[in-house]
Amino acid sequence: MESISPNIFVKNINETINFYKQLGFALTTTVPEEGDIIFAMMSCGNVVFMFQTFESLGNELPNVSRQNGGSLLLYIKTTGIKDFFEKIEDKVKVVKGLEKKFYGATEFSIEGNNGFY
Repeated sequence: MESISPNIFVKNINETINFYKQLGFALTTTVPEEGDIIFAMMSCGNVVFMFQTFESLGNELPNVSRQNGGSLLLYIKTTGIKDFFEKIEDKVKVVKGLEKKFYGATEFSIEGNNGFY
């Protein structure tokens, strides 16, 4: 295995794109290229997320929940975490501020526009 790129289902893909742009992600691919987007790929450094609308699923994968949020925590490793936190803290919903953890990492938690932390 070489990487993982989560495909996250969302209700409003345009709001999701705008939210992740605030975190420094760039839009790399959309389907379709013009018009109402149903799929988007975004990247920042080596981190890649894919976002897809619930509607685009149609009748495929009927067991995929059609609700936002859920029990999903996404951990992204970055350098300069304090500077990054200060850059975004007024733009996003901060759930937990910067904190040094017992295992040595410095972390913070935010809630994305789709209810994921």
